[in-house]
Amino acid sequence: MDELVKQALAKWPNVPHCYGWLGLDARGHWRMRDQQAQLQKLPGDKIAHAALLSFINRNYAQDERGCWFFQNGPQRVYVNLEATPYVARSDPQHGFVLQTGAPLEQIAQAYWCDNGALLLRQGDIVAQVDDRDMAQVLPALRIDGRQASDDALLAWLEEQRGKLTVLHAGKEIAVQPLAYAGVAQTFGFQQAPQAG
Repeated sequence: MDELVKQALAKWPNVPHCYGWLGLDARGHWRMRDQQAQLQKLPGDKIAHAALLSFINRNYAQDERGCWFFQNGPQRVYVNLEATPYVARSDPQHGFVLQTGAPLEQIAQAYWCDNGALLLRQGDIVAQVDDRDMAQVLPALRIDGRQASDDALLAWLEEQRGKLTVLHAGKEIAVQPLAYAGVAQTFGFQQAPQAG
């Protein structure tokens, strides 16, 4: 967390939290959700200002309820998550990079969801792979040690025949099936935080 943010928190400890105004979409874009976007359940406008994006990324955290937020000076701005708290993009140097710019160099667990989403987990980080990057990820998928064809992947999704793994940093990580509807509950985060 930025030092200026820590100072603002100390100076103004009781600033009310903000809900619904910031979102993270499934492709890792931060979105500003004004009142109209909230009322119409729209994703909101993509934030493009480089300094603001950097500030959000440096001050992004979760609370004890599993709600993710951006600490904006003394105000905690809770984030509506379209998918997971992080979104991973393929990267030739690191394998995967999160929307915050941090590399995801280690993967402890991987999950293939019934909607085709690939989730990666390392510690507190749960990241859905950006759907636009799945073409780069598919060659790293193996079923029983052999590169998985499209047909073999579809059969695995339906019947879980064979052992599905993803090759990352020279290691094969077992891929487990997961119902997408249960992702937030499985990993203990809230997609649309509300005032408690």
